[in-house]
Amino acid sequence: MEFLIKNARLTGDNETLLKDILITNKKITAIGTDLSVSVEDVIDVKGKLVTPGLIDVHVHLREPGFEYKETIETGTAAAARGGFTTICAMPNVNPAPDSVEKMQNIKSLISKNAKVKVKQYAPITELLTSDRLTDQKALINAGAFAFTNDGVGVQTAATMYLAMKEAAQNNISIVAHTEDDSLLFDNGVMHEGKRNKELNLPGMSQLTESTQIARDVLLAEATGVHYHICHVSAKESVRIIRDAKKAGIKVTAEVTPHHLLLSEEDILSDNSLFKMNPPLRSRADQEALLEGLLDGTIDMIATDHAPHSDEEKQGSMIGSPFGIIGSETAFSLLYTNLVIPGKVTLDQLVKWLTLKPAEIFNMKTGRLEIGAPADLACFDLQNEKEISKEMLHSKSSNTPFIGWKVYGDTYFTIVDGQVVYQEEN
Repeated sequence: MEFLIKNARLTGDNETLLKDILITNKKITAIGTDLSVSVEDVIDVKGKLVTPGLIDVHVHLREPGFEYKETIETGTAAAARGGFTTICAMPNVNPAPDSVEKMQNIKSLISKNAKVKVKQYAPITELLTSDRLTDQKALINAGAFAFTNDGVGVQTAATMYLAMKEAAQNNISIVAHTEDDSLLFDNGVMHEGKRNKELNLPGMSQLTESTQIARDVLLAEATGVHYHICHVSAKESVRIIRDAKKAGIKVTAEVTPHHLLLSEEDILSDNSLFKMNPPLRSRADQEALLEGLLDGTIDMIATDHAPHSDEEKQGSMIGSPFGIIGSETAFSLLYTNLVIPGKVTLDQLVKWLTLKPAEIFNMKTGRLEIGAPADLACFDLQNEKEISKEMLHSKSSNTPFIGWKVYGDTYFTIVDGQVVYQEEN
């Protein structure tokens, strides 16, 4: 199959110069101005932005076990709707893929139902909550992308140390949701700051996150493992990661769109759509996260797409599950609220969502260049849209961004030369 994308705006040098992109047999085979080729199909994007397909190293697809929230089919459709062509699925499903058989089962479901490329994480420990390490070599051979107990922190330092030591030998990454349960008090539901006191809701200290990061970076230094930190939320965490990088420790980190764009001050009432873990923290934390992105302390943006049913997300934060969806709105929200006001450049945003995760996790995707896989996304930067439940392809709609007006909505998404999402006119 061969087709041509005409008049695309690319990031980087000469952003105002429109380019054509030729795709042949799942690869990008030419990029130039006014390419003169004979092809059956031509897509004229008329100056819209074309980027490498976005990469999200942190999503929850909920299948198997929680299909009422999301499935591999609907979760990957949501990713395609947001311009993501590669996503990495967390293992906190039921059963968790902590054995070869369970990993093979999930990989089979992905092969049958995924609309984009999916890399599957395996748990660090059996059942995600035990101190019994999984068989890393066997799970790697079965297709594990990396190892994480996302959703819970590894509570015992010795367990994390042994897991890191083995992962270093296996040349694979340890990816951590950092949360020290011993510092969780009163079943906290939001950041322990000024707003939780005003709303009379139990708080969650930043110490639950930052103290475990401090422990883990020293363990990573001792073992030589690549240690990646999920959804950084606190200024203290940013400081620890910055110091660890200066010390030469192989640590990388991600931040979510919601932690970049919101703080505890945006929570005006006891609204479970604002309940997430880690929680939205102070304005100072929010500012430190953006500063960390800009100076390279934080390496990439990942959504932590976490679907829940409408019934689960009604009413109070108390008793409702943590998490919001993010696959479909990440780029447009970040473009509208960070690029347009001049806080970051468009080129920076695209790299945080493509090249940086590709480089760190050794992926072949994330690049718009000749010979690269034809994984592309196209965004409309000119026309404003309102985020609504009706536009979502996810099975769930648990997001506080409903009603926000954005630029940069997805026009189309292409995976291996095949259109997997196209905006409806």
